[in-house]
Amino acid sequence: MDWIAPLFVVAVVVGSLLRLWLSARQVAAVTAHREQVPEPFADSIPLADHHKAADYTIAKVRLSRLAVVLEAAIAVALTLGGGIAFIDALWARVGLPQPWHGGGVILTVLCAVWLVELPLTLWSTFVLEARFGFNRMTPGLFVADLAKSALLAVLIGGPVVLGALYLMQHAGTLWWIWAWCGWLALTLLMTWAWPAFIAPLFNRFVPLEEGELKGRIESLLERCGFRSQGVFVVDGSRRSAHGNAYFTGIGRHKRIVFFDTLMARLAHTEIEAVLAHELGHFRLGHVRLRLALMVVVSFMGLALLGWLAAAPSFYTSLGVPHASTHAALLLFVYVTPAFMFFLTPLGALWSRGHEFAADEFAMRNANADELASALVKLYRDNASTLTPDRVYSRFYYSHPPALERIGRLRQAGALNAPATPRAAPV
Repeated sequence: MDWIAPLFVVAVVVGSLLRLWLSARQVAAVTAHREQVPEPFADSIPLADHHKAADYTIAKVRLSRLAVVLEAAIAVALTLGGGIAFIDALWARVGLPQPWHGGGVILTVLCAVWLVELPLTLWSTFVLEARFGFNRMTPGLFVADLAKSALLAVLIGGPVVLGALYLMQHAGTLWWIWAWCGWLALTLLMTWAWPAFIAPLFNRFVPLEEGELKGRIESLLERCGFRSQGVFVVDGSRRSAHGNAYFTGIGRHKRIVFFDTLMARLAHTEIEAVLAHELGHFRLGHVRLRLALMVVVSFMGLALLGWLAAAPSFYTSLGVPHASTHAALLLFVYVTPAFMFFLTPLGALWSRGHEFAADEFAMRNANADELASALVKLYRDNASTLTPDRVYSRFYYSHPPALERIGRLRQAGALNAPATPRAAPV
């Protein structure tokens, strides 16, 4: 497998150059249209807000360019640069047996990568987001979130990693099938436990108050045949001014969650339309399709890892002199993204198709004009650019660009509008 190293280098270099080229196109497109609001939005988005969206988008893209270079450097440094081998040698001096030795190596690598990436995270949160008025995260809350996340990673991720290492060492050549079964069980458990036990550690969830909006939502849920554990409002404003809404949980434990920032900006009819769109993903089977894809991809990924882990040249060609279960996991984690990146436009295309389908579902169960109005407000308040580069958006965007999406909704609203009565002939 000596071909893996040069192929990996080519993937990293080509992928990084492609990402940098796409980001340059995005900056050029947004800059070129900065001084004029697109005609369909001229009456609803002031030029000042359009300027803010352009500047915010450009700032984020430029920061992402640094992230591209940093991610490539980390991947090469850990593999061909000998980073994994160096950390492994340090832990060998401690003399721990497996799987504790492997767990220590993996933990050290993850912490080292986190420390290297931390400056970008801090800059994004406390400089970039703050500059445009979105950040509400305090240093104390940031540290508290970090501590909780670290504790959860140790309590949940630790046993998972140790279990995987044990299976790789003791379950024979087909260890990856047992690992896949365990991964599926853990995924289902976490999906069930997240809304009830984990998310409340970070945010406060309050049931939606009685009133007109709750009545509208309950009526919509009944029409769509959707049963949930309840509708909740989360205090997203503690960390950010961005608005959002989402479903969480599985089975009878499904929850509908609205950010308080979203509730403050949208009218009741607009919230109903947004919820109808989200319900469309559920009723049209998009959630099940994504789950099925995850099952298939995880199976294929673990099968590939099982094959690679059994080949000594997989390690030596990527900077690790001695084969080990923990080295196999780390190499797989930091090498495969270089190749998976090229599948990004396929995933984005699939996702955009789901968004259009969910919009059509919302048109049948709510009001197309209200959904369009809600989306315009979200584009404006979240400072989302209305003029992305066509190639960039086709490659990355999981949602259709604003002009395309709003145009379809407004056209549908016009077609469904009642005809204007004509005067009777004299």
